[in-house]
Order: sequence, then C-alpha cells, then structure tokens
Amino acid sequence: QVQLVESGGGLVQAGGSLRLSCAASEGSFSSYAMGWFRQAPGKEREFVAAISESASYTYYADSVKGRFTISRDNAKNTVYLQMNSLKPEDTAVYYCAARYSPIIAAHWREYDTWGQGTQVTVSS
Repeated sequence: QVQLVESGGGLVQAGGSLRLSCAASEGSFSSYAMGWFRQAPGKEREFVAAISESASYTYYADSVKGRFTISRDNAKNTVYLQMNSLKPEDTAVYYCAARYSPIIAAHWREYDTWGQGTQVTVSS
C-alpha cells in the first residue's frame, strides 16, 4: 500500500502563495490518479483538485479554479498543489490522496490512501 507524506503548509497572508508537496513511497505512483482535499474545523472534507495518472486531465473545485494548480512528477513520485491568491477561507488541513485507478474522481470515498495532512493558515 502506498504511503503519502505532505509538506509545504504554513502561515501566509491573504494574497500570498504556498506550494504543497505530497511524496509517495512506491513506484506504482505513476498508475494512480491523485487528489487534494481540505478540511476546516467543523466542516466536512472538501474536494480541491485532482489529476490523472499521466497528468493529461485535471479537475478543480469551483472555489479554487484559476488560483490553484495541481501537477505531478512521476519520476519523483510527487504531486504538487500550487496555491496563489490565497484567501482566509482557504484555511484548512490539506490532504493528498491516491486512487488506485488512473481515472480522476472528486469524492473522497473514491480514494484509497491518504496522507497525514498539512495545515494551511491564511491570515487577513
């Protein structure tokens, strides 16, 4: 089973940028669709972005479209989330997830393995 480790979270002012990384532990990474989700205190886990196994397809939540970019480097077993123009409402714990399928999905139940999460806090 693949293991995922996120990094890159932190505290940033509104309008700033952060890049999250998610490193996978095994070579089968290139066969998996990957997703980013987030969860704010008292709220349900929310889809942010997803990318297919070859990066041919990406999909974004409306709330982040045009501000966030998901990408992957299969040679490094890593998926990224570039977050620009951050807003206070983007504050949450961000999780990456692997889906044991090349096809992207937007619901958290479609994903098989999760990282431990990384905190992103955007101050106003």
